[in-house]
Amino acid sequence: MTDAPRTPTPIDTIADAWVDTLAELEPSLATYIGRFEYNDRFGDYSPAGQERLADEARTVLTALDAATPVDAIDAVTKEDLSRDLRLELDLYDAKAHLRDLNVIASPVQNIRAVFDLMPTASVDDWSVISTRLSAVPGAISAYIETLREGIAEGVVPARRQVTETVTQIARYTAKDGFFATFAGDAAPREGQLPASIARDLADNSNAARVAYDELAQFLATELAPAAPEKDAVGRELYALHSRRFLGATIDLDETYEWGREELARMVAEQTSIANEIKAGASVEEAVEFLEADASRKLVGTEALQRWMQETSDRAVEELGRSHFDIAEPIRRLECMIAPTKEGGIYYTGPTDDFSRPGRMWWSVPEGVETFDTWRELTTVYHEGIPGHHLQIAQAVYNRAQLNSWRRLLGGTSGHAEGWALYAERLMEQLGYLDDPADRLGMLDGQRMRAARVVLDIGVHLEKPRLDGEGTWDHDYALDFMRHNVNMSDEFVQFEVNRYLGWPGQAPSYKVGQRIWEQLRDDVKAREGADFDIKAFHKRALDIGGVGLDTLKAALAS
Repeated sequence: MTDAPRTPTPIDTIADAWVDTLAELEPSLATYIGRFEYNDRFGDYSPAGQERLADEARTVLTALDAATPVDAIDAVTKEDLSRDLRLELDLYDAKAHLRDLNVIASPVQNIRAVFDLMPTASVDDWSVISTRLSAVPGAISAYIETLREGIAEGVVPARRQVTETVTQIARYTAKDGFFATFAGDAAPREGQLPASIARDLADNSNAARVAYDELAQFLATELAPAAPEKDAVGRELYALHSRRFLGATIDLDETYEWGREELARMVAEQTSIANEIKAGASVEEAVEFLEADASRKLVGTEALQRWMQETSDRAVEELGRSHFDIAEPIRRLECMIAPTKEGGIYYTGPTDDFSRPGRMWWSVPEGVETFDTWRELTTVYHEGIPGHHLQIAQAVYNRAQLNSWRRLLGGTSGHAEGWALYAERLMEQLGYLDDPADRLGMLDGQRMRAARVVLDIGVHLEKPRLDGEGTWDHDYALDFMRHNVNMSDEFVQFEVNRYLGWPGQAPSYKVGQRIWEQLRDDVKAREGADFDIKAFHKRALDIGGVGLDTLKAALAS
């Protein structure tokens, strides 16, 4: 990143205006990037709201098509924003919004999750939260309207996603669930809330609980009976989602076969390391040996959070001295235990001004109380430095060169998750995983990601099972994952349900890593003796979040 500010161009103006439009039409997205002026409401989840978003996207696309880039930064913005808009319109035309329900990333979760990111330090903050809570019933009602239109048109999610989501909602609305405890925990630093705001919080939280219960009732009684048993979405829709999550077009059949080869390679590498941990041990025996080692175990979420934070802080300090140029605002990363119990581990980026730092979240499943450090060390590097936090926060920091779209909203799962897996391997190369147990943990994650490539494409394209007994389905996928990960069964079941309801997302990790490594090797071959890995990383990350086809073109110039 250079210090000299770049003069905004007409294409920058178009991109910045699109961010403003999205912030207004999708206030939850605005909250995510630190735009708080719309924090008291939700967007319009109704069919009319989705149609307006599509109309706005068409308008921006027309403006971009007519604009001429003035430099290389403009060329990347035009290419990537145009790609993103066209894909969103393709998904709209495919009526994907009418079946937008799954166990991890749909309006069901997003309406609730936005409260995790809202400021809570002052009385005014809690007043805004109360107002947004009062808007939950309207958001839920509009969302039900969209799902009802899907029923009428025969465009509905798989039944498994519907029934599993009903179970999730029951946890949200339980007496000790999110809405009950969230309002009850309201206590800003400057003192107790005024009685009027506390009363409004309680009333509006209860109204939100009622709205979610009504959503669960609709899902169980109207949507589930109309939903198909089949989990597979088919090749055509899967290809759209794959492009969405990668920002690249891939050969799905070649990628499936590559995934099988990569999985076999991970198994062989794990087997070799298992012998280092315990002579003659299989991978399963090495895992059993490590799980019995109390010195490598954490008990309770408080211990997990402390260990995450200490590990992250140490990585930031050491890597910032030796391997990366880490600006001061980027050095702050908060490790959090999520208020839900859904099984996910995820990262949320900093606000535009870094007043809310980047955060690593762990949503610990119900009943899970112990954690193995050898298994999770690589996760901290994946979510933090040099993984997601370095990548995403660096783009946010690069204000002098990039417009707000490129810094805050651009990019794909393949770009972000591919980099994070690339970063895990980088940490091994830098000596941070020299302990064979820690390397085994890293490989356990890499093996899982390779398995997901095979599973995800296999199920959704209904490919022949690897044992030759019919085609991929839920039961075979679950058995396949149980044989390829060393994690609690609660986690494995959640993961498989996630893949089935979020087609194309899970493979984007390993496929993204593959593309990142190919891009690095291409640049290295082109530059020869002049190649500098640190300079390559800086150049690539300074581009900001883009689709992987766009990244390839930008690094080739």
